[in-house]
Amino acid sequence: MSNSIGEKFQVTSFGASHGPAVGAVVDGCPANLELTQEDIQKELDKRKPGTSSVTTPRKEADEVQILSGIFEGKTDGTPIAGVVFNKNQHSKDYSMFKDTPRPSHGDFGWMMKYGNYDYNGGGRGSGRVTIGHVIGGAIAKKLLKTQDIEIISHVTQIGDIKAEPQDLESIIENVEKNPVRCGDLKAAKEMEELILSKKQEGDSVGGIVETIAVNVPAGLGEPVFERLDGDLARILMNIGAVKGVEIGLGFDVARHTGSEINDAYQIEDGKVTTKTNNSGGIVGGMSNGMPIVSRIAVKPTPSISKCQDSINIEKRENKKIEIKGRHDPCICPRVTVVAESSTAIVLADHMIRSGFIHPSNLDD
Repeated sequence: MSNSIGEKFQVTSFGASHGPAVGAVVDGCPANLELTQEDIQKELDKRKPGTSSVTTPRKEADEVQILSGIFEGKTDGTPIAGVVFNKNQHSKDYSMFKDTPRPSHGDFGWMMKYGNYDYNGGGRGSGRVTIGHVIGGAIAKKLLKTQDIEIISHVTQIGDIKAEPQDLESIIENVEKNPVRCGDLKAAKEMEELILSKKQEGDSVGGIVETIAVNVPAGLGEPVFERLDGDLARILMNIGAVKGVEIGLGFDVARHTGSEINDAYQIEDGKVTTKTNNSGGIVGGMSNGMPIVSRIAVKPTPSISKCQDSINIEKRENKKIEIKGRHDPCICPRVTVVAESSTAIVLADHMIRSGFIHPSNLDD
């Protein structure tokens, strides 16, 4: 089972939804990066459950403990281990799924591949394991800040409700003002109402999350394998519930001509830029210095309280199930920080690999 990602900046995730703890070990972070427990905690607070009516009512403080890798307020070049202990498990809610896979969950695949499957809360396959992504991403974001690279994710669509395009400053300001984490406050209100209506019905709804990274230098990534867009697509697609990834215009390129969407180069304030950014900041597998823009399609939460069809594998018979427990009616708001973190992990890795960040000592 693969639980690690990254070449020079590597994140290894561990733990399960209803186990003792979840967390991550980050290896390859250079020494002398100023880093505190609070730097990581503020990112975890964005994804913790029970913070609003549009998230799961499961109450977890998600307080991180740093076990290694920091000395006198700075990284020391050794692995950074962060752990969050689970404190509010309701494992009895899942006993009925021992032999009955939940529709559109990974249960069946786990049962067939591994046999010994922790079905409580989805075990290792739960969205709760993204705490490890966020721990790794928080460190990556702090590292990228030394190079003035900033990353922001926001919800652009829930169901059929689409946000109007906003400038970056408005997005950064507005995502903190609504529980949906949408940059368009008017659309955010409609999105919230839709999510709550689906929650009332015992159903769920999906959406789209966009991530923007600015001040990324040109030259990250490789032209054939290890392409920057390939690595971004890989880590974003590895987030549970994500069913599609776009870079730049994404699938919309299919309905255009080259003359319509080619990004023409220009000199602006003495710098090379492009007049448009339809490529999303990546051309030929490498960054071109423009903002890197990606989008992920997030499916509706498969855990819903409506009656659904399934099977009992042991008895080889059809079965009706109703999923109890505490679940998000929409995953998108809490996925935003996971998308930010995942993007940061890839960019930090490539910044070290391409020589923009010293691999051992930031003071060199």
